[in-house]
Amino acid sequence: MRLPTDLPRDVVAMSGVAFCVALGFGVVAPAIPLFATQFGVDAAAAGAVVSVFALMRLLSGLLAGRVVDALGERTSLMIGVAVVGLSSLLAGLSENYPQLLALRGVGGVGSAVFGVAAMSLVLRVASQRMRGRAVSVYRGGFLVGGIAGPAVGGAVLGISLRAPFFLYAGTLALAGVVAMVFVSRPQPATARAGIDQATDLPLEPDPASGRDPAVEPPPVHDGEQPDERVPVASSDPSAGRDRAADEDHPPEATLRDLLGTREYQAALVTNLAVGLAVLGLRSTVVPLLFVHHLQVDVGWVGAAFVSSALVQTALMFPAGRFTDTIGRRAAIVLGSTVAAVGMLMLAVASSLVIALIAMGVFGAGSAFLGTAPAALVGDVAGKRSGQTIAVFNMASDFGAVTGPVLAGWLVDQGSYAAAFGMGAGVLLVAGALGLRLPSSR
Repeated sequence: MRLPTDLPRDVVAMSGVAFCVALGFGVVAPAIPLFATQFGVDAAAAGAVVSVFALMRLLSGLLAGRVVDALGERTSLMIGVAVVGLSSLLAGLSENYPQLLALRGVGGVGSAVFGVAAMSLVLRVASQRMRGRAVSVYRGGFLVGGIAGPAVGGAVLGISLRAPFFLYAGTLALAGVVAMVFVSRPQPATARAGIDQATDLPLEPDPASGRDPAVEPPPVHDGEQPDERVPVASSDPSAGRDRAADEDHPPEATLRDLLGTREYQAALVTNLAVGLAVLGLRSTVVPLLFVHHLQVDVGWVGAAFVSSALVQTALMFPAGRFTDTIGRRAAIVLGSTVAAVGMLMLAVASSLVIALIAMGVFGAGSAFLGTAPAALVGDVAGKRSGQTIAVFNMASDFGAVTGPVLAGWLVDQGSYAAAFGMGAGVLLVAGALGLRLPSSR
């Protein structure tokens, strides 16, 4: 599968950062509840260590948006990675349960800052015509890292329950190095102002000399100062793309203004559905369905998750291209409908084969839902989009926090079908909101 060759360098770099982060998270995720039980707590308390990370991401989302707007994306990105990495290192050294719980909460705050900064950066540097593909490349890094992480984590768990926390800190340090080396430094405000002034001038050839001021600066005579207002063509091939991406953003709008638009509403509800169905229901109810309802070996749970992730990874880049060429509306409607069909198949699954097929169908829909909503936000967000991205991420976090609780309650009432039906219903609502969007790209 051929990747776009004209992607901004920062998007490719962010894909590498995402891989490092997801690899480490995949290593540490299975160890968290097991490590918590070493302090003598019950299963509910061990689960709270997992939930507090997502809860603090949710509660600190708006603060993370303000940090990104104030400090810039690159700086905020490295701060967020550093906070998560340091908290993970200290969590591995925890001596009691309250320390572990508190440190995971601090990690959630750092993750919120990282998530807002990373997505804001990707959406800003990519022009509208390739924003879907840029998001797919960035998300692809997370998917590949998420597939490789559990495999590495299984081996590390055999060494020590503390070791995954240290390895996670190491992969986050590597993510910080990748960001520091390969993500472009922000252009100074004075330089940006000079370029903006220069590009506002008419760039017409001089009829007397035949000189093109867009390429050749005016001659400087003795005793004169050069005209600094006239731009010289940049030798950096990415400079034009960066300026085009900046110009591609709409004028600044307040968060309140955006909340009243169909585009932002559709993006928020779709991301809520992603958090509830992908991060909530799939992670919580699917293992119970396989083991307790279908009564198959627990190893099939891992096989189902890997197969779903492989389908999603294989379709992620085509989904990004579809989002850019066919349109955001079509991608959201298609992704929501296909993912809802996968949920409904799980609701009526009576055999292992049907459940595995359903997971593959759900993974196919998730590929489109992983690209189109974020691209839609990039279309309506201004250059200072920290708060806009923060609320967008918070929608997914809210679904990830509430989804497992609601689905678990429905399963306790004896109905797997109701739990998966709830997820399908939310996905279909997202698709219905997608129908309200303009049909053109």
